[in-house]
Amino acid sequence: MKMSILVVDDSIINLSAVEQKLKDRYDVATANSGDKALRYLKNEKPDLILLDIKMDNMDGIETLKQIREMENGTDIPVIMLTARGDKRSIVETQRLGICDYVLKPFDPQELRLRIEKALRNQANS
Repeated sequence: MKMSILVVDDSIINLSAVEQKLKDRYDVATANSGDKALRYLKNEKPDLILLDIKMDNMDGIETLKQIREMENGTDIPVIMLTARGDKRSIVETQRLGICDYVLKPFDPQELRLRIEKALRNQANS
């Protein structure tokens, strides 16, 4: 059985690109807003979440805060995917327990390696 990944990004282009790069190896679900991600997580628990920081309405930091407050969201590994590399976002998301941070545009090979590392670390914890 494939492991599952939830990709959250308000850009349909980015969602599609990530899904295309990962769907051969993982079951990929997508959400184009923080609200949709939170609704998805009420019924599902993916093995990993890829979460964009800069989104309209609810940004990735607020989405992550709410995920961490959910009963099944405290221990899901989260990798932040973002074009924004400012220190405040990095510090804030690390404080909320992310396992990694990938800057866009990302290299597909690097993204896969970071996902595999996060899933290995989760399995070993």
